[in-house]
This record gives sequence, structure tokens and C-alpha cells, in this order.
Amino acid sequence: MSREQSKRWFERATAVISGGVNSPARSFAAVGGNPPLVIERGEGPYLVDVDQNRYIDYLAAFGPLVLGHSHPAVTAAGEAALKRGPLTGAPHPDEILLAEELVRSIAGLEQVRLTTTGTEAVMSAIRLARSYTGRSRVIKFDGTYHGHSDAVLVRAGSGASTVGTADSLGIPQGVVQDVISLPFNDIERLRETLAEVGSEVACVLTEPIVGNMGIVNPIPGYLEEMARLTREAGALLIFDEVITAYRFHYGSAGALLGVIPDLYALGKIIGGGLPAGAYGGRSEIMKLVSPNGGMFQAGTLAGNPLSSATGLATLRVLRETNPYPRMDRLANDLAASILHLAQRQGIPISINRAGSGFTVFFGAESVTNYTSALAADSRQFALFHRLMLEQGIYLAPSRFEAWFVSAVHDVAHIEETIQAVDQTFRRMRKEALA
Repeated sequence: MSREQSKRWFERATAVISGGVNSPARSFAAVGGNPPLVIERGEGPYLVDVDQNRYIDYLAAFGPLVLGHSHPAVTAAGEAALKRGPLTGAPHPDEILLAEELVRSIAGLEQVRLTTTGTEAVMSAIRLARSYTGRSRVIKFDGTYHGHSDAVLVRAGSGASTVGTADSLGIPQGVVQDVISLPFNDIERLRETLAEVGSEVACVLTEPIVGNMGIVNPIPGYLEEMARLTREAGALLIFDEVITAYRFHYGSAGALLGVIPDLYALGKIIGGGLPAGAYGGRSEIMKLVSPNGGMFQAGTLAGNPLSSATGLATLRVLRETNPYPRMDRLANDLAASILHLAQRQGIPISINRAGSGFTVFFGAESVTNYTSALAADSRQFALFHRLMLEQGIYLAPSRFEAWFVSAVHDVAHIEETIQAVDQTFRRMRKEALA
């Protein structure tokens, strides 16, 4: 298939956009460095590039498009909101209705504040936890991504309570000193850390089901003990559900797993394809947020009419149609077939799945944390990605991301994808033997 128009557009992009992309996750640097495809439009389960090549989409814009591209109800809601005016700078009905729906459907979410992005939601939740506890330190976990604010771009040091090291230039050392990053799924490390410095910890921040070192599920009992230890230390538990909320069932992953945090950070699906985020939790904590309290957070576009309308429409469709059991079955069938085909060709992989999302790890036996995720073979994944793209299957260009089966995928899409996987693994086997 020709990609000449994509190449030309990307050449133009590199002249005026740093790196040619407005988010490094869109770059193809991790899968061979070829120019990324430039996408003209989305249609249901498909992406169409500027060369008019069509791809079955398992990226789902990194998660938000659980209903696929241009769902009629979401599109209609957006068009109506645009005609009313996309921005008011004042309260409006749809942001209130959206907030009501979030509070109604997420356990433990008594009050909420809307933001523009998930990054802002996490940043604000951390600031609120510090305000409530009067403490400054934050515990997070290696490989869990919480946006690009300074405090969360930090990894672990060598000891259980060693301060982290920054993963980005431009982060002040004073910020780094307040962040502790620990291995996910290691409750002993968390217990030891809280025993040592728990009186200084404002919050423990985690994804309940990790989505950005690939899908990684918590081991049995891990989140329950995390919640107990956190509250015993007088700190707040924050669940970053920017990816997970409304992806695996109608509500939070925390509730699905039986653990309710003190605060949530939300995003992606709640905007229905437009920029949106939110944070919230118990009323006694949220009363500290300005104008009621002294914790300041604001945003001109926070809760804007356009994002509120498309987010509300998305949630209504999800609530009324309940596509989750069907998406789960399709994802299970696809993941099982991929594993079977890999075994048949002698290609070692493992697959982690949570509901309609899963990750294929090449050469990794079992992935339970960031260290084991890093062991996955990047070169094998890059080859797999390129060969799948040639057959019209669009995957995230990173071995640390998930495949997302959405409500618009059907059995035919899954079967076509399985055939592409079969051909890809056959070619990978031939290259390995050559």
C-alpha cells in the first residue's frame, strides 16, 4: 500500500512541529523510526490515512474511543453543543449533568471537579491530597504513567524509601525529593516504605489496573492491602482511572476490583473523544477546593460545553447498551488466538488481559511489574507492528501500550485480525530461520 501522502505530510510537520508530532506516543520511533501515518479520518472501527488506506483500529486514540470513531449519538451531541456555543466561561447544564452521571456511577465519588486533561486531574488530586494531609511526599509505582506533570515523571531509586530520579529534563530536584517510586505488585516494599516514612506521605497514587507498561493486573489482595496500609499511615489513596474508568464496565475499575480509593483521577472516555478530565472523591476532602477552600485549581476550558456534551452522550450510550460483555468476549477470543498462533510458530509471547484491553509481550514469560515489562523484546514487537500495519491493522506504536477492542468491533474484524496475525507470525518465523 502507498504511503507517499503520509510521508509528504510528515515532512511538512517536522518543519513546524517539534519532532513532527504533538505527543511522543504518536511517533514511530519505537517501532523502527519510519514516519508515522497521517490519519485523515476515523470511521467506526477503522482509521483511514491520507493515502486512503484503511486500517482496523485497536489504538482507540489510546483508550478514549470505546464507541469507535464518529459514533452517531456522540457526533450529534457535539454538533448540537457547537451550535449552542463551544465555550461560555460560565456554568452550563451539560457539565452539571456530566458531573451527576460520574458521581452516580462511580463508587466513592461524592463530589467532582472537571478539568481539561487527565494530566491536570492527577496533578490536582495530588495537590488536594497534600492540602488535606498537610504532608508533601507522594508514593507512585514504576511504569505507571500519570501524565506529564513534574511530580509523576519520576522513577524509583535503589532502596524502598530512596528518592526517585527524574525521567525528564527540566524537573527540579526539590520536586524529585518528594516522590518515591516503588515496584508495582510488591506489597512488602510498600509496607516497608510506609513504616519508614509514612508520616510524611500525602498520598499513594496508582492505576488499579496498569495500562502504560502494558496491561498489568494487580495480584490478588494487593490493592486491598495497599488501601489498608495507606489509610493506616494517614495518607490518601488515589486511583488514576484515566484509562480504566468505563473501559471494563460501567464505572470504575476500583469498584470492579472491590477497592474504593479516597480520590479518583479520570479522563479519556468521559470526554467522548474531546479533551476532558476530572478528579474527585469524598466531600470532606473536596470541600478544600477553591472557592470553598484554599486549594486552587482552575481552567478556562474545564467542563467546557463541547466536551461535556460528547462525554455525556458517550456515557449514556454505554449505560444503555452495555457493550462490555461482548467486548470482553471478543478480546478474549482475539488474545487466545494470538497466543495459540504464536505457540504454533514457536514465537515466545505472553499476554496480559483485563476485559476489552490486552497487551502482547514478546519474549516475556510473565509480566507483573515494570522490570518484567522491560524484558519484552522491542525488536520483535517492532517487526510485528510493521507487518501488522502492512496488513491493515493499526496498533499503538509501543510495546508498552494496549490493544483496545471497542464496541464497534465485530466477529468479522476479529477474524480478519487473526488472519493477519497468522501471516505475520509465519513471516516472523521465516525471518528468524533465514
